[in-house]
Amino acid sequence: MTSQTPDPLSETGIPPHQSGLPDLEGMPSGWVARVPAREDVTALVSLAEAHQRMAKGSGSVDVDTVESTVAGTGSWTRHQALVTDATGTVIGWASIHDRAGGRTLVEVTVAVEGLTEDEADALATSLFAWSEEAGRVIASGRELDGTQLDSGAYADDERQRRWLAAAGYRQTRTWLQMSRPVTAAEGEEGVLPGPREGVTIRRVAKHDNGLPVAADLQTVHRMLEESFADHFNSYRESFPEFLSRLREDPGHRWDHWWIAELDVDGETVPGGALVATILPPDSSGAYGSYVDYIGVHRLSRGRGVAKALLHTVIADAATRGHNRVGLEVDADSPTGADGLYDSMGWVTAYKTESWHRDITT
Repeated sequence: MTSQTPDPLSETGIPPHQSGLPDLEGMPSGWVARVPAREDVTALVSLAEAHQRMAKGSGSVDVDTVESTVAGTGSWTRHQALVTDATGTVIGWASIHDRAGGRTLVEVTVAVEGLTEDEADALATSLFAWSEEAGRVIASGRELDGTQLDSGAYADDERQRRWLAAAGYRQTRTWLQMSRPVTAAEGEEGVLPGPREGVTIRRVAKHDNGLPVAADLQTVHRMLEESFADHFNSYRESFPEFLSRLREDPGHRWDHWWIAELDVDGETVPGGALVATILPPDSSGAYGSYVDYIGVHRLSRGRGVAKALLHTVIADAATRGHNRVGLEVDADSPTGADGLYDSMGWVTAYKTESWHRDITT
């Protein structure tokens, strides 16, 4: 696996895995491309928030997440490029995530102010071109013949959608970004329905030192892998990759992992799992919970496992003083999950899209 761990500098003074920075020929004099550093975090948060406000009407970017991506654990599996103009103002950012074998996530953000339309188009073209080459470097490092570049856009962001199409991506899926309010009363016993008979929800077990038991983590990974095997764009993610990626999130907490167990002919077997994280404070100052993954094994469907897991995370959020639970769902989910979420009080805040491009090395 390629990563951004420290390595010897090339003759140019740039780490070898970052040597293919965007070609700025023909762009305004003074523009500079470089690897982002920790001191750039504030500017990158502002860049991302401005883009969000333009694309969906509001902007809220977690500083800790950006810092992790730029200079923390999240940087270890990413290739990144930052572009500044002649005044030193950050005007572009590309982050290429080596997520798993054959899957490379691409994020390109271009300033919404201070650039002409032609300048913004040219910068986006350069960043997407560099991202493609970074994807090839990642695939080669894994000894693969190619990889899928996975990028995205807010559904109403015509600018980003135009750039993606011009870079050879195709729009493949629409996702509903949903949120549900949580009341303090929902943390009280008996307010929310309990699991059906024969279904039990429990947190992953922990050792005396507070770290989770390996067998339970492996069960969560297996439940999610097998649950999503028949879903859109599913792929195999190894257990170490799974753990490493989820732990990069500043909102990660081991006590937000749950396992659903079922009684089958007197034997207790796992039937599903849910992994959640903590959302940063909203405008009211309250934290939230976010459902990163919820999976119900195909052999366990129809027994109320999904509802039991969701009621568990809602009650947990309430006891922690969180005011909401967010999640993402495929608008064309084959399991009709969006209907379940609607019935349990989730509403769509906005929509996003997946855009993919397959490349070879």
